[in-house]
Amino acid sequence: MRLQSLMCVLLLLLIVATAQAADLPQIVVSAPGPRNMSYLPIDLIPVIGADKEEGVRLTILHTGGGGVALNNLVTRNADFAVAGVPAALSLKANGGEVVVIAPVNDAPLFVLMVRSGLKDKVKRIADLKGRVIGVNTGTRTAKTTSQQLGELLLKSAGVPIDAVRIVPAGQSWVEQSSLMISGAADAVVGDEPFASRLQKDGKVFFLAHLAQPETVKDIKGVNFLHAALVSRPDVIANDPANVGKMVRMVKKSLAWIASHTPEQVVDALGVKDADERDAMILALKRYPKAFSRDGKFSTAQLNETDAFFQSGLEPGAPGWGLSIESMLVDRWTGRRK
Repeated sequence: MRLQSLMCVLLLLLIVATAQAADLPQIVVSAPGPRNMSYLPIDLIPVIGADKEEGVRLTILHTGGGGVALNNLVTRNADFAVAGVPAALSLKANGGEVVVIAPVNDAPLFVLMVRSGLKDKVKRIADLKGRVIGVNTGTRTAKTTSQQLGELLLKSAGVPIDAVRIVPAGQSWVEQSSLMISGAADAVVGDEPFASRLQKDGKVFFLAHLAQPETVKDIKGVNFLHAALVSRPDVIANDPANVGKMVRMVKKSLAWIASHTPEQVVDALGVKDADERDAMILALKRYPKAFSRDGKFSTAQLNETDAFFQSGLEPGAPGWGLSIESMLVDRWTGRRK
């Protein structure tokens, strides 16, 4: 009888907690994923209760690429997006209304990986001529950071862009692994921890990795700001309180990651699959500087971002001369050198 009473009380508490959460004001953020390493701080916000601490309920719309996340923002399907800053610059260059309000990453982790069956045929980037290259999914108005990097890598190796076929690769394990394992793409400009997991399984090998400077020495601005929290000017003007809440949520998540072990991060995310768990823990240990530690913009990193974006443009092209400074709102974060 006592057990039944206890269960009834627990059920009532669960119902009340659920109702209270449903009554909270909602903030919608769109971001690539799920469980893409660069965007883990966003996945963790509702898990650690950082949204409820701010008196809101965060809803995350996962997408196959930063370009799609940005499209959700400009079409007002989301209040905020998290995407690569070069992709946000691409959107701005094509007339999109977007502002950058907080850093999420401190280091970009893109990998140019090639399926293992081509190891004897593809020994350098130039050998990708005539092949199929997967990049994170973009839109007509926003070229993803992954695609910008892929084009720069090909250009540095003397391969014209029209000499390869570009296909969307998404930004989740299911999307990127299926392209590589099925052979639907010969190479992918992909993400961690998916790349390292595929490499460990013997499915791919790496040609270039932004965390390995010697493999991308011909690319300008490789220390660019990747994932960042972005929004629209009207959100800044009309609802600055929610902007402050969203920035604080991001900062709380970043601080939580910095104060917990990789194993604790993975446990919090509820990762049960052994291979996925091992790959994520490995990536978190391998790249301890992946995430911003203080939530402040780095002036040096912003300059790198401009250099990266501009190096992919021809003189006079949309975005030529565009600087991240023109779309930066740092009132909630501040900046450092």
